[in-house]
Amino acid sequence: MRFPRDLRSCAVLLAVAAGVLALAPALAPGSSGARAQPAEIEVPAPKPAQRLSLSQRIALYRIRLKEWEKARAVHEKRSAPYWRAITSKRSKRRRMHAKRQRVSLDDYVLSQPPLYAGPPKPVDPEAKPGAGRGIPVVADFLRHAKKHFGFTPQSPAAEIDFKRAYAKTALAAGFDKRTCVKIYGFEAGGNGTYDVQAGLEYNAPADAQAISTALGYNQLLTANSIGLVAKHGKKFLAALRAKAEAASGPRRRQLEDKIATFTKIMRFTQSVSYDWYKHVRLGRTEKGMAVHALNLDIDIGPMLQVQKLLNSVEFAKRYGVRRALPAAELEMMNLTGDGNGIDMILMSQSMREKVPTANFFQQRGYERNSVAIRNNTVAKLIAATDAKMEKEAKLPGARELAAAFDEVARGE
Repeated sequence: MRFPRDLRSCAVLLAVAAGVLALAPALAPGSSGARAQPAEIEVPAPKPAQRLSLSQRIALYRIRLKEWEKARAVHEKRSAPYWRAITSKRSKRRRMHAKRQRVSLDDYVLSQPPLYAGPPKPVDPEAKPGAGRGIPVVADFLRHAKKHFGFTPQSPAAEIDFKRAYAKTALAAGFDKRTCVKIYGFEAGGNGTYDVQAGLEYNAPADAQAISTALGYNQLLTANSIGLVAKHGKKFLAALRAKAEAASGPRRRQLEDKIATFTKIMRFTQSVSYDWYKHVRLGRTEKGMAVHALNLDIDIGPMLQVQKLLNSVEFAKRYGVRRALPAAELEMMNLTGDGNGIDMILMSQSMREKVPTANFFQQRGYERNSVAIRNNTVAKLIAATDAKMEKEAKLPGARELAAAFDEVARGE
């Protein structure tokens, strides 16, 4: 639940406050249901059309915050054993999968997690919209790329040009049109442009906030970009050199400059050992954010986006999965990470229908994921993902991507 930034009337505010206070006795252990009113503040009953002053809203916020903290503490105490069991069994399964040992239902937590049912965390009336989020956006990636590497991505003349470049790269990597279009539909909302960022899809309003650094058709995070360049940079360089050799004039010089710049960026990504958490930390620096701008380049971006999918396919092969992965299963690896995704993919259908989705999440991530909560078994989550893919694949952007695949396949 999200509280509005401008509450419309004092009457609404007081009603919400009363509701918050009323919830606490039911959540507190051993509560009799009676609660004394806080002594530190009195909020006078105003006229219906009157707005609360800032000091009154701050006072009300503090009341709500205390109630939320108490309710949340009760929930954490109640849910802690469950999530400890989730973590323990997940670690055990990973060791079993690594040794190619058979995993059974006994290796999962089969009950559903306790869900927080108390008041929502209140919004600080003194906080600026989006304050504390601090998530960089495309303009930041571009600025840092220019500042630290002298790099400005080559933008496509039109969105269809990026789609064609992506389709060509995906087909060469062995992916089919249907899989890529469905994943694009799910990740980029069916209409997302090559520079779409998480939280800013669906014609987001001007005051919308990015919810992560996830970028592009397959929504790569900064850490993803850094890891992909560090591990596959030589492969990308070879592709760029092949393009340069086939080009002439200004285009060839442009590619040669891009190769020189990419080489510098690749060496930077390799300045730390290949480790996800180190890549996450590097991605919070200006130079790390600069790497993410590579996704916006028409020559390099499609290679990064497709390689992320290819890595998941190759990961599955290492665990004996030789069949082509349907889009929804491939998305499980993207959504929950390859380690969790392969755990789901290796399950039989009967197991999928019994194993709760909570087994593949951290507590806070699960509690923020309404889709995983609603579709609370693996079978339901995969089915819901596929249904959303089918729906989003019918939107104009997805249809345009499908057409781009057809054009490339025909050699146009």
